[in-house]
Amino acid sequence: MAATRRAFVAGALAAFAFRDGAVAAPLDKVKANGVLRVAVYRDFAPWSWRDGSTLTGIDVDLGREIAKRMGARAEVIDFIADESVDDDLRNMVWRGPLIGGQVADVMLHVPVDPRFAKENDRVAIGAPYYREAFQMACAPGTDCEVAPPQFKGKKLAAELDSIPDIYLSGSFGGVLRGDVAHLLSGAAAIEHVADGKAEVVLATRAQVEHARKRLGDRLKVRRGPLPALPSPGWDVGVAVRDDSRDLGDAIDSLMTELRRDGGLDAIFARYGVSPNAPLAG
Repeated sequence: MAATRRAFVAGALAAFAFRDGAVAAPLDKVKANGVLRVAVYRDFAPWSWRDGSTLTGIDVDLGREIAKRMGARAEVIDFIADESVDDDLRNMVWRGPLIGGQVADVMLHVPVDPRFAKENDRVAIGAPYYREAFQMACAPGTDCEVAPPQFKGKKLAAELDSIPDIYLSGSFGGVLRGDVAHLLSGAAAIEHVADGKAEVVLATRAQVEHARKRLGDRLKVRRGPLPALPSPGWDVGVAVRDDSRDLGDAIDSLMTELRRDGGLDAIFARYGVSPNAPLAG
């Protein structure tokens, strides 16, 4: 899934029934059934991915903790990202996939953006829990603080068709375009550096921090700002169906509770990611 889809935008809900009858449940039904269906992205470390057959990650742990505090069991569904966040919301929250599968009660990792939320009036988003941004990292012997055009001639890596890819390939008159390797994910781009196949990578801050937990001194982080970077960052929250706003309100309250009692910080710490507070209230 390209970072452009994850990087911007936000979610919403709808009153559309899934054709199998498997519809998102409001709060009273979640409590009555004792199950909260949670949708997370597939192959999206450190947020959600499979370690062998085990589904793990920040969003997986967060979904389970929310369900636990509701007195329910989390049924976590990992799904392959579609062409846009709009499509993901349609498939996982308000209508359901056209072929097989079912909708979830809540979808995690939905960018929180008022304009996008207004455009997606079949869902409701809220409960922001993280402020994401992009981060540059380099191999140990590379000066990571120079002006980006000075990386000309070095091997660079980024996720294909993402904001980092567009930035490295198209900024500064395209001087770096021929030096950029296009990988299938931000995590794969970071591995390119760790494996000695590249010297510089631009990925999300969470991806870089999670990688550093494992790689340590094999990856160093740029401290200075990146000039002309098109995204200043974005908040991440949750989406529920529009007729399940009471469930969204309950999750929002639980997110506040998790932030206050340290539960959210503890989840982030397991994966080496700093719990950057969202700007949205």
